[in-house]
Amino acid sequence: MKKTWLTAAVLGAVLMLGVSACSSAGTATSPGPSLGAAGDAAVLASVGWSEDDAGIPTLEFDTPLVVSAPAARRVNEGDGAVVEAGQTVTLDYTITNAADGTAAYSTYDAGQPESIPLVDGTVEPVLLDAIVGSKVGADILYAAVDTSDTTGNGTILVAATITAAITPLARAEGTAVAPVAGLPKVTLADNGAPSVSIPASDPPTKLVVQPLIVGAGPVVAEGQSVTVHYTGWLWDGTQFDSSWDGGAPLTFSLAQGALIDGWVQGLAGQPVGSQVLLVVPPALGYGDNAQGAIPAGSTLVFVVDILAAT
Repeated sequence: MKKTWLTAAVLGAVLMLGVSACSSAGTATSPGPSLGAAGDAAVLASVGWSEDDAGIPTLEFDTPLVVSAPAARRVNEGDGAVVEAGQTVTLDYTITNAADGTAAYSTYDAGQPESIPLVDGTVEPVLLDAIVGSKVGADILYAAVDTSDTTGNGTILVAATITAAITPLARAEGTAVAPVAGLPKVTLADNGAPSVSIPASDPPTKLVVQPLIVGAGPVVAEGQSVTVHYTGWLWDGTQFDSSWDGGAPLTFSLAQGALIDGWVQGLAGQPVGSQVLLVVPPALGYGDNAQGAIPAGSTLVFVVDILAAT
């Protein structure tokens, strides 16, 4: 659960074009297949890509560079495992304002790559086509219209490298834990989607972290990207969000400031494959601030399936 409720997924959707770089430091690679409208693909073909000794890319192009629609180019196909639809890829990338060549963001500067699930409806289609079928270690160049630019000529240019690709679980799997009296009772549908029955009592005042299924995967650490299925309810039983309803899991950075504290404290230390019941008091959730359908001062209940961590 994002600190600002899924807004980071917006950034992820912009970047979801990655493939990882294997080109030689300081050497521009030859253009690969381009995706998108012919004119926009030709614009991308004019962009040079080189890397320093640390593998950080530099793009060479004439400004302003303008595209009319999303376009992508595989600069380097990579030499690792083939990336498949449904996997989660980890990317290092830079974002450049193509109007004047200024840097907008870099995971290299932030010290934190980003993990993105390759799911229809989550990734921009041109980006998805560029990633799927490439290999870990590929470089991908992606351009999209900057809708915040009032001139109508703004373009965002992304240089991305895929550093890993994993296949997340479809649902939690492991050893079931006996229910604990006094906590919300969880029932699972055939596909694994949870529903809850909230007890008719005052909510807990401290964070509750109760494993329902204990997985056999690696233990999740703070700072990792985690891929999860989850549903969230208010203490009165009102559901306010669910990845199950969207048909696809979501990936978050398990870090303070990126997620509410209740998620960071509750999921760190849990093994992949686990299903965890979280009861989050307001101080570890949104406090006195309303958040969309969540009123101020709310105690929140979550059932989270931990499907992958990178």
